[in-house]
Amino acid sequence: MKIIFAGTPHFAASALAALLKEHRVVAVLTQPDRPSGRGMQLTPSPVKQLALQHGLAVLQPATLKTEEAQHAIAALEADVMVVAAYGLILPKAVLQLPRYGCLNIHASLLPRWRGAAPIPRAILAGDNETGITIMQMDEGLDTGDMLLRRACPIAATDTGHTLHDKLAAMGADSILEALRLLQEQRLAPVKQDNAAATYAAKLLKSEAQIDWRQDARQIERAVRAFNPFPVCHAGFNGVAIKIWQAGLCAGEHGAPGKVLAADKLGIIVACGKDALRLEVLQRPGGKAQPAAQFLQAVPVKAGDNFSVS
Repeated sequence: MKIIFAGTPHFAASALAALLKEHRVVAVLTQPDRPSGRGMQLTPSPVKQLALQHGLAVLQPATLKTEEAQHAIAALEADVMVVAAYGLILPKAVLQLPRYGCLNIHASLLPRWRGAAPIPRAILAGDNETGITIMQMDEGLDTGDMLLRRACPIAATDTGHTLHDKLAAMGADSILEALRLLQEQRLAPVKQDNAAATYAAKLLKSEAQIDWRQDARQIERAVRAFNPFPVCHAGFNGVAIKIWQAGLCAGEHGAPGKVLAADKLGIIVACGKDALRLEVLQRPGGKAQPAAQFLQAVPVKAGDNFSVS
């Protein structure tokens, strides 16, 4: 099959790598290069980097609403467009260009967690499972017919990073399976239940500020969900400390934000309910460290207080 691939981050690059092994990818659409790193130099997306390694044509329009962009896509005469975390809206005119339309690899079990950040939102909500949905794209936000769904359990230790990697691999396998079924005319579209839909809003840095008045279980989920971005943080002596890993301490009580104990295993901080053991922390300008090393540089002791919010 002649495939156009549209995607931008590492999640999408995993799918492109799989497609290149079994199909003819005639071109890649990805977002324009963005400033990145300390020098803020223009950096190609992971998808563009992979495409260039394989000598693929790369298109980087700022929008797909122009006639120029649409004519470029039409000229490719693709059978299907595969879309994964592309980041641009596909207008109706583009959705109708490929012979079989556009198939999206979405990192949730639709209709749950439509939107930009399905992976961390599933962890934050305490979901037991998530998965991949291959969807026939329409003009709505992740509202199209479901073509294939594959479930993935969420482990108690999963972070945004580890779950992302699991789903990236599953998404790559799932789109290959969906394309095989498409060629065999065995895909059966299923309408989504709009009444059951939930929305996975884009992550905001402000969400990652810990409010110790919350239940420790909810904060622990946030620590995992927001790793590696935007990373939970809390104020201590006027300095923002990032929390990369934490564990629940049921049955521990105290005023929210109060340090109940501090040793090489972690810093136990009281929450609105129960307490949280901070196990991997990072001070400004430093690296993420286990509590034992962190405490050598930042002397935290029982009776100290983290800012409540």
